[in-house]
Amino acid sequence: MEENVIMERLLELLKEKKYREFKKALIDMNEADIAEFIDELDAESACLAFRLLPKAMATDVFAELDSDAQEHIISEMSDSDLQYIIEDLSIDDAVDMLEELPPALVVRVLENATADTRKQINEILKYPENSAGSIMTVEYIGLKKTMTVKEAFDYIRKYGTDKETIYTCYVMGDYRVLEGVVTVKEMLMSSYDVLIEEIMDTKVIKADTLDHREDIVKIFNKYGFLSVPVVDHDNRLVGIVTIDDAMDVMEEEATEDFEKMAAMNPSEKPYLKTGVFEIAKNRIMWLLFLMISAMITGGILSKFEQAISAMPILVSFIPMLTDTGGNAGSQSSTMVIRGMAVGEIELKDALKVLWKEFRVAVIVGTILAIIDFIKIVVQYPGKYLVGMTVALSMFMTVMLANLAGGVLPVLAKKLKLDPAIMAAPLISTLVDAMSLLIFFTIAVNLLKL
Repeated sequence: MEENVIMERLLELLKEKKYREFKKALIDMNEADIAEFIDELDAESACLAFRLLPKAMATDVFAELDSDAQEHIISEMSDSDLQYIIEDLSIDDAVDMLEELPPALVVRVLENATADTRKQINEILKYPENSAGSIMTVEYIGLKKTMTVKEAFDYIRKYGTDKETIYTCYVMGDYRVLEGVVTVKEMLMSSYDVLIEEIMDTKVIKADTLDHREDIVKIFNKYGFLSVPVVDHDNRLVGIVTIDDAMDVMEEEATEDFEKMAAMNPSEKPYLKTGVFEIAKNRIMWLLFLMISAMITGGILSKFEQAISAMPILVSFIPMLTDTGGNAGSQSSTMVIRGMAVGEIELKDALKVLWKEFRVAVIVGTILAIIDFIKIVVQYPGKYLVGMTVALSMFMTVMLANLAGGVLPVLAKKLKLDPAIMAAPLISTLVDAMSLLIFFTIAVNLLKL
């Protein structure tokens, strides 16, 4: 509530052109909060608000802005201001910005960057999308193992200002070969005359430049690091991935999985900034696929039209069977997809998943079948065979739904597909068809229809 009041006050000061008070209020705010405020403004007001920022804060705020606001501000920025921003930005933030800008602005930004900055940016841009190399930064502290702790601290004080992090330092040999890692804490706890070689950890957890960025996230989750070194095929240190970039990847991957699990093509833009037609385009293909797939259900119903005519009461049980089957399959697939996303479930665990879901299905299916049988016998006295038909169908439906929900995501991973596509909408469509086929097959044979 207090934050909303502050934002409304800032907006009021900006509209009333009380720029001195506006600037004073901004200085007291965190850079991320300022960026959030500017993101909500129209293009003209955003540029004005950004120009009023103290130069010392401008770069940090700029790095937090979304791509649309960055584009507007760069368009209105002078070459000298642009050069200051691009040189002051960390390399990974500069690369992220350039990937979102239109080509004309990319050219202008690079023209105002120094040759060294352009070289560093191009080094990162050459790596495949979604690779460790594409999200790393080259701004790290590299030490020599022959340095003493005092020499290391002198080096950090001299060159650490513009580095992404100074807490974790990387020890390199000839040709930048990564040999160890040492933290500032370890150095602080050591005497000044101790060699870095004596206190460094040689068992370095690292990533390759071509590793998928999701693999980097797993390293952060497992070991709780603040940064992870990235090496090339010759074990030469080329950059690091920091925890803030890993968190961005986590958010993007989670969002992408949620969209796929809801049967939509992923969108790179926030919902409120995505056009109506783009949203429709992201949804329509999956909706068409699911609609056509659902026609299988209609085909099964028409095949058993005679059985339905002979005993219309069967129709009243269809929604219960299909909904329960779809829910059971969704529960199973959601758990497995989540397990695969966080690295708990691997391809080699397919049989374990199958066996576990089989046992869960037996327990759940048996309970639901017994309850269904009792309910039907009480509601329709004497209809024991109908109750048995529904109970058996429920048991078989839950069994197949659980197995499908557990195995299909693993199968998708095996086929190099995203397991998230095997989520609720697709599982429900498949289970609907299976449950109807099971139900009417049992009904025809048990009730002699």
